[in-house]
Amino acid sequence: MAATTTTDGGGGGGGGEDRVLATAQQILKSLNTPKDVREDMLLIFSSFDNRLSNITDIVHRDDDGAAAIAAEELERFEAAEKLILRWDSSLSSDPHSASSLLLDSADDAADYFSAVDDVIHWMEQLNLAPPPPPSSSAGNRHRIEMDRTENAIQLAMTRLEDELRHLLVRNTVPLDAESLHGSIRRVSLSFTDGGTVDENLESFGEVNDQGGDSQRFHERGASLGDDISVDLLRADAVAELREIADRMVRSGYEKECLQVYSSVRRDVLDEYLSILGVEKLSIEEVQRVEWKSLDEKMKKWIQAVKISVRVLLTGEKRICDSVFGELDEIREICFNETAKGCVMQLLNFGEAVAICKRSPEKLFRILDMYEALKDALPELENMITDGFVIDEANGVLKMLGEAVKGTFAEFENCLRNESSKKPVITGDVHPLPRYVMNYLKLLVDYGEPMDSLLVISDEDLIRLQDSFGGNSSQTENISPLGCRMVLLISELESNLEEKSKLYEDSALQCIFLMNNIHYLVRKNVLGDDWVRKRRGQVRQYATGYLRASWTKALSCLKDEGIGGSSNNASKMALKERFKNFNACFEEIYRIQTAWKVPDPQLREELRISISEKVIPAYRSFVGRFRSQLEGRHAGKYIKYTPEDLEAYLSDLFEGSPAVLHHIRRKSQ
Repeated sequence: MAATTTTDGGGGGGGGEDRVLATAQQILKSLNTPKDVREDMLLIFSSFDNRLSNITDIVHRDDDGAAAIAAEELERFEAAEKLILRWDSSLSSDPHSASSLLLDSADDAADYFSAVDDVIHWMEQLNLAPPPPPSSSAGNRHRIEMDRTENAIQLAMTRLEDELRHLLVRNTVPLDAESLHGSIRRVSLSFTDGGTVDENLESFGEVNDQGGDSQRFHERGASLGDDISVDLLRADAVAELREIADRMVRSGYEKECLQVYSSVRRDVLDEYLSILGVEKLSIEEVQRVEWKSLDEKMKKWIQAVKISVRVLLTGEKRICDSVFGELDEIREICFNETAKGCVMQLLNFGEAVAICKRSPEKLFRILDMYEALKDALPELENMITDGFVIDEANGVLKMLGEAVKGTFAEFENCLRNESSKKPVITGDVHPLPRYVMNYLKLLVDYGEPMDSLLVISDEDLIRLQDSFGGNSSQTENISPLGCRMVLLISELESNLEEKSKLYEDSALQCIFLMNNIHYLVRKNVLGDDWVRKRRGQVRQYATGYLRASWTKALSCLKDEGIGGSSNNASKMALKERFKNFNACFEEIYRIQTAWKVPDPQLREELRISISEKVIPAYRSFVGRFRSQLEGRHAGKYIKYTPEDLEAYLSDLFEGSPAVLHHIRRKSQ
C-alpha cells in the first residue's frame, strides 16, 4: 500500500503535524503494549501518513525517560522494603519491648509511614503495567517483584495493626464514674414506712406524713446535664490513628483495620459499662435476683443507658469520625461494630426485666427504664445504622411498655383481691389506703408514659360513668391514667366500707371510715370536685360517730323523768342520772382514748364537736340540779366539773390507753 500524504487545510502545517503526532503517541501509551508490539504499530502508522515518520524517535525518547523513572521508583521501593524489614526484625527479636513501638518516635513514625507510602505506590505501578507472558523471563521478574511487594505490604500491615492496637489501648482515657454520677440530676420522692398490707402489697409508706417515721426514697429517672462531655481517647493520638487507618485502607487491609479498631474500642465500652455497675447477666440469672438487689441493678441500668448514649456512644462516634474521615462506609461499619456489644448488653438486661414475674413494687423502676430507653432511642437511631440493633432496641422498648401495663394490672388485681379480715383496732388509717394512695400519688408523676401505654376500654368507660352517677360530662376529657385511678379509688372505697363492718362498735366504724376517707382527701389525686364530695362524707361520718357514741350519755342530761323543775325532782332519779352519765363518760373515755385520729386538725375538730354537744348540756344540767344534791355525799354523784370533762376530752383519740389510770384516780 502506497503511503498517503495529506495536507492540513485549516492552518499552518506545523500545528497539524504536532496534533497528529500527539494523538498517535497518546494511543500507544494508552494501549500499554510491549516494546516489540509498539514498533510494529509505528510502522503501520507511518505507512498511513508521512507526518508520522518521526514518531519512532519520540517514542524511544519516552521509553528511555520511563525507564529512568521506573529505576528511581524501584530504588525507592527497595529502600522502603529494607526499612520495613528492619522494623519487622526488631519486633520479632523483642515483641514486648516498648522500644519496638515505632510511634514512640515521631521521626521513626514519619520514616515508616513514608516507606509504606512508597511500597503502596510501587504496588499500584505494578498493577497498572500490563503483565508480560508468564513463561517469559520478564514474566518471572514481574512475578518476583509482585511477591516482594506483597510481602513488604503484609509485613507493614502486620506492624501497623500492632501499632493501631497499642495506640488505642495506651491512649484510652479511664472513665470517671464519680464525675459522671455527679452530673446526674436526680428527682427523688420521699416516703416513710407505713407497714404492710399483705404479702402481695408492700407498703410505699407516707409522703410528707407526720410522726417522724424513717425515710425511704424512690429516685425518679435521673437526667444528665446538657453540657456534659467526656474525652474517651487522648486527642493527640487521633492524628496517628488516622495515619495508620489511611494506609491500611489504601493497602486493601480495611477489614483488618476495622477488626482491630472495633475490638479494642468494644472492650473499652465493656469496661466502661462495668464501671457504671452494669453486669453481664443472662435472662435466667436476672430472674433469680431478689427484688432489693434487682432494684439496685435497674437503677444502675437506667443511669448507664443515659450515660452510654449521651456520653459514651457519642464520644465513640466522634472518635470514629475523626479517625476515618471521609471514608463514609468504613466509618459507619466501624462505629456499628464498636457500639453493638455495648448496646446489646444493655438491651439484654432490659429484656430480662421485661419478662420477669410481675409485682406492683417493680412498676416505677420499669417505668424509669421505659422512659430512659424511649428518650435514648432517637439519638441511638441517629448514630447507629445497623438495622438489627435498632430493631432490637425498639423491640425491648415495646416489651418494657407491655411490662408496665402488666405490672399495673397486677397492682389493680392486688387491690381487688385484698380481703384481709384483721381490723386496725384503733380505727386508724388502714395500711391498704396508705399503700394505694402513695402508689397513685407517685404514679401521677408518670402521667405522660402511662397515658401513652394505657387505653380506656368500653367496659372501663361504663364503670367510670357509674362512679360519677351517670354524669358523662365529667368523663369526657379524662385521661387513660385518670380513668384507671378513679376506678381504683372507687374499689378502694368499697373495700374500706367492707372493712368497717369488721368493727362491732358502730362508733368505731364511723371513726375508721372518717379517718380513711379523710386520708384519701388529703392525698387528693382526683381533683377538687372529688375532694369536695369526700369532705362531705367525712362530716357525715363524724356526725355518725357523735350520734353513736354520745347519744346515751346526753340522754342522762335531760329533764324527762326527773319530775319537772329541780325543786320537785326526785333525788333518787337525779342520783341515778348522774351515776349513769359518769358511767357512760368513763366507759367512753376508757375505750376511746385507745382509738386514734392521726390527723391533728381532724382530731381537734372532732373534740370540739364533742365539747360543743356535751359540755353545755352537762353544765346546764349540773347548774339546775346541783342544789338538790348538796351535802357531804354530793361529790359521789357530781364527780366532774365541766372543766374536768373538757380536760378529759383532750385525751381522746390519741391511741394511748395508758391514760385510763388518770380517770380512775379522779373517780376515787
